[in-house]
Amino acid sequence: MTEVRAMNEVDQIIDFMSSCSLEVTPNGAAKIDDFRDLLREGQTVYVTFLPGSDFADTVTTVKKLKAQGMRPVPHLAARSIPSKAFLEENLKMLHGECRIDEALLIGGGVDNPVGEFTESMQVLRTGLFQKYGISRIGVAGHPEGSPDIPPEECDRAIREKNAFAKENGLSMYIATQFCFEAEPIVEWDRHLREEVGNELPIHIGIPGLATIKTLLKHAQQCGIGNSMRVLTRQAANITKLMTVREPDKLVRDLAMERARNPEFGVRQCHLYPLGGLKKSAAWLHGVQDGKIQLQRKGGFSTEYSVE
Repeated sequence: MTEVRAMNEVDQIIDFMSSCSLEVTPNGAAKIDDFRDLLREGQTVYVTFLPGSDFADTVTTVKKLKAQGMRPVPHLAARSIPSKAFLEENLKMLHGECRIDEALLIGGGVDNPVGEFTESMQVLRTGLFQKYGISRIGVAGHPEGSPDIPPEECDRAIREKNAFAKENGLSMYIATQFCFEAEPIVEWDRHLREEVGNELPIHIGIPGLATIKTLLKHAQQCGIGNSMRVLTRQAANITKLMTVREPDKLVRDLAMERARNPEFGVRQCHLYPLGGLKKSAAWLHGVQDGKIQLQRKGGFSTEYSVE
């Protein structure tokens, strides 16, 4: 009986992680000669857009990924778009030259918008995504709140995006920043379903293999809240700061929640390769192939080299 239950659990985890996406920055992508050496054909790869960067670098990266058999998804940041004309020009290029049909649209982490857009809904309402064949759109979600947006505004935005998706026949989903614990995610999903009326599937962010020191740095930069206590407890032991931590417990807990609760809105994961794409991709492939059995209590792995 015990053996059967364990096999079912492994299968549930494999299924949950089968469509997991990854991401790269244009700078990071420029250092990789061929993504086929690290990733499997057809892998969904988000191309991040950082404030102040040139969107032309995003387009170049999208083209490279497409040519090497991947499925690139460009980030667009509303507050970093200089004009509607600029948006149209680039969407036309992405669809026409790269055959892109999916994009991730976020507000963007800049205090002063560079153009006419202050939030993602304004960009959606231009109708340009539909015009240029982009029918699948990710929008931002904040399981532990946003340091820049009040909770009621976050809820309002989710309601508006649900309505917009229905009215325009778009396949939309919520993509989130990375988290370290399942409990805040489960509670946030419940809140969205029962109190906000969310019907959009959720792609939850998980941290890739990285040292606790690296994870803490990225978490502080991103304003991640309550679940940081998982790291701060471990960081209190200075000998563990340079130990690589894997997201085993988080992934297992989310997969089990999905298995026991059919209403659970989290449909897949998005892996942030904070400790390097090669290391995180190898871990992901091991999980997808059932070759890595996820730890139940978290902890540390000695199988992966320290950064």
